[in-house]
Amino acid sequence: MIRLDNIYKAYQVGDISLPVLRGITLTIEEGEFVSIMGASGSGKTTLLNLIGCLDSIDEGSYFLSGEKVLGASSDQLAGFRSRHIGFVFQLFNLIPRITALRNVELPLIYAGISSVERKNLALEALENVGLTDRAHHVPAQLSGGQQQRVAIARALINRPRILVADEPTGSLDSTTSQEIMRLFQALNQGGMTIVMVTHEEEIEKYTRRIVRLVDGNIVS
Repeated sequence: MIRLDNIYKAYQVGDISLPVLRGITLTIEEGEFVSIMGASGSGKTTLLNLIGCLDSIDEGSYFLSGEKVLGASSDQLAGFRSRHIGFVFQLFNLIPRITALRNVELPLIYAGISSVERKNLALEALENVGLTDRAHHVPAQLSGGQQQRVAIARALINRPRILVADEPTGSLDSTTSQEIMRLFQALNQGGMTIVMVTHEEEIEKYTRRIVRLVDGNIVS
């Protein structure tokens, strides 16, 4: 599903080039649940952004579901994201003034889907995360865990093959974090490929494989 070969990435700060990833080679099979771990500054979020086609690669090769990503234009990267990938972030990124249902519908509005079909698909996505009874609540009326479930439902609305999650439990208490991780496990057991960045050691037990980074290199 995901194949990275000898990936390099650096960021330019003034006249200085700061290397972040230094020759990453990684394969993730369809249906895997992988966590990427490492200290702050190890390159884990940069690696996740490259996997999610949110950033460009400097050197190396990347194939996503058999398609070559390196050298793709910004429009082509957007196409990869819309066809293959759903995103979940630490901050839920919900629009506060609209309901959970409308938040989940948003990606379909941009895709030009009719209002009736949008509503039906959004209700189905909310049902998949156990939140049908909160469909007409705005984010302020939801707990942190419920807001993250809404964000997950929104990520699933286009039926992506890969779920990319950046610190999805970072804003949640331990009990709620475990609820979200059990939801991820259920999605994975249903066939979803999940790649997640986390710094929380207690979360690693929920994933099938752990990739550890140190200074932009995979060490285990």
